[in-house]
Amino acid sequence: MVTPASQPLPLLTTKLSVPRTRQQIVVRQDLLHWLDTGLQRKLTLVSAPAGFGKSTLLASWAHRSRCHTAWLSLDAGDNDPVRFLTYLVAAVRSVLPDVGAQAANALQSPQPPATEMILASLLNDISAMTEQAVLVLDDFHLIDSAAIDNALSFIVEYLPEQLHLAIATRQDPALPLARMRARGELSELRASDLRMSNDEAAEFLNTIMGLNLSVADVAALEARTEGWVAGLQLAALSMEGQGDVSGFIRAFAGDHRYIADYLIDEVLQRQPEPVRDFLLQPAILERLHGPLCDAVTGMNDSDARLDALARGNFFVIPLDNQRRWFRYHHLFADVLRAHAQSKYAGDIAELHRRAAAWHEDNGTLNEAVQHALLARDPERAADVLERALPELRRARLGITLLGWLRALPDDVVRRR
Repeated sequence: MVTPASQPLPLLTTKLSVPRTRQQIVVRQDLLHWLDTGLQRKLTLVSAPAGFGKSTLLASWAHRSRCHTAWLSLDAGDNDPVRFLTYLVAAVRSVLPDVGAQAANALQSPQPPATEMILASLLNDISAMTEQAVLVLDDFHLIDSAAIDNALSFIVEYLPEQLHLAIATRQDPALPLARMRARGELSELRASDLRMSNDEAAEFLNTIMGLNLSVADVAALEARTEGWVAGLQLAALSMEGQGDVSGFIRAFAGDHRYIADYLIDEVLQRQPEPVRDFLLQPAILERLHGPLCDAVTGMNDSDARLDALARGNFFVIPLDNQRRWFRYHHLFADVLRAHAQSKYAGDIAELHRRAAAWHEDNGTLNEAVQHALLARDPERAADVLERALPELRRARLGITLLGWLRALPDDVVRRR
C-alpha cells in the first residue's frame, strides 16, 4: 500500500521532457537502428558506466522516433514510492493524455489502493489505446528502493504491447533479466556496444571538435580511452591550446586533471568506503581474480565483489566468459593507482609482495617476478627466476629470460 502525499506533489516539468541534444553530435546510426529493432521486445536496457553516452543516445533516438516518447529523468528524491509513481504516471500522460486519470487520482487519495492496483489501472488504460509509446526511465541507478523495484517488476511483467520500456542506468536494475533474455523480451546495449569506433571518434574529434588530428592520433586516442565517450570529450578539451598534440596523446592518462576529476566525482566519491577500499587496493594488479584479490586485500569474498562491480558497471571488464578474470578500464586504473599510491603509500610494497607470493604459488611466474620487483624485493624475484629457469629453457623463452635479467639489479645477477 502506498502512502499518500499530504498535498498534491508539484511536478518539475523538466523531469518529464526529453533532454535537448547538442546541434552537432555523432549520429550513431547502428545504435539507433538497434533501438528501433528492440521495440519488438518489452524492455530496452542501456547499462554502462558513467560517461558512455546513454542519455544522449536515448534522447537522440526519442527526437527521431515516430513513437510517442514519455521521458522521466530520475533523481535520488524519487526513491519515495509515491513520488516515483506520480512522476511515472505523469510521464505517460504527457504523451498519452487520455490514459492514467484514475491512477493519478488514486495517488492523491487519502487511502490509496495497493501499488499493483494503481499500476493495473494505468496498464489497462494503455492496453486500450491504438497508439504506440515508449517510456524512458533515465538514471535508474539512482533508485534504491525495494518497493520501486517491485513496482517496476510488475510493470514489466504485465506491460501491454502498446508500451515499450527503456531504462538507462549505470547498474542493472533488480529485474529478472536472465529470464527476459531467454524469452526474447530484452534488448540490451552495454559499454562494449556504446564504445565509439575509430570512425566515430574521428568524426567527433575532427568534424565536431575541429582538432584536425591524424589517423594515427585518432587511433591512439580511441585505444587509450577504449572508446569511452566522456574520455574522448575530456581529451578534446585538454588538447585545446596544445602545441604538440601527438606528444600529448602519447602521454594522455587517467591522472590528467579532467579525467581524474570526472572519475573521482562521478564514480569513486559516490561509493561507500568499503567499496572504495576494494577498488583501490587491487589497483596494483593488471588483471583481477577473486583468489588473487583475496590474497592482496586480506578479504575472503573478492569473487562476489568483482562480479558485483562488473554487473554494476564500475569500469570493470570481464576477460573470460566464466567471469573469473577481470581488468579495470585503462583510464580508471590510472586514477585508482594514483589514489592508491596516496592512500596506501606505506603499504604498496606489501601489497605487491602478497601478489608476488600468490602468483608464485599458482605458477604464474612472470607476474610473480614483476610484483617482486615492484615490491623492491629483487632477491625474491631472483629466487622465482631461478626456479623458472628449467621451464624457460625447455620452452625456449630466451627473450623473456633476458627481459627479467635486465630488470634485476646488476649486483644480484652477478651474485647468482
